[in-house]
Amino acid sequence: MNAPTQLFLSKARESLAGAQADDLDVRIQQAVDELENMIKGRYPTTSFEVGQGDDPSGTYVVATVDIDDPDEVMDLIIDRLVDIQVEDGLPVYVVPVRTEERVLRELQSRPTPRYGRALLD
Repeated sequence: MNAPTQLFLSKARESLAGAQADDLDVRIQQAVDELENMIKGRYPTTSFEVGQGDDPSGTYVVATVDIDDPDEVMDLIIDRLVDIQVEDGLPVYVVPVRTEERVLRELQSRPTPRYGRALLD
């Protein structure tokens, strides 16, 4: 194979890889949008942060929800999330967390441990 043909094939492979990556990005964004909409439908005040993670590698959606048990979010979306991961082959993960305010309220409502009280007196 001559040099111009090799260069052409190399550029064609790069272009194809770029197009596949763009398609994957679009599919991941569609999956993220769908999951966010499912969560917002039940918990309208939810805020989201989306970013890349590496354990495992993929797109992570952190959903900050003002509820006592963030597992309720997973109960809502788990079937669709598994379809996205397994059937669609998309590395998308959802991490539901409680709001800072809810965590603080819970911590403030807990009784002070007996051993800690002596230190505070």
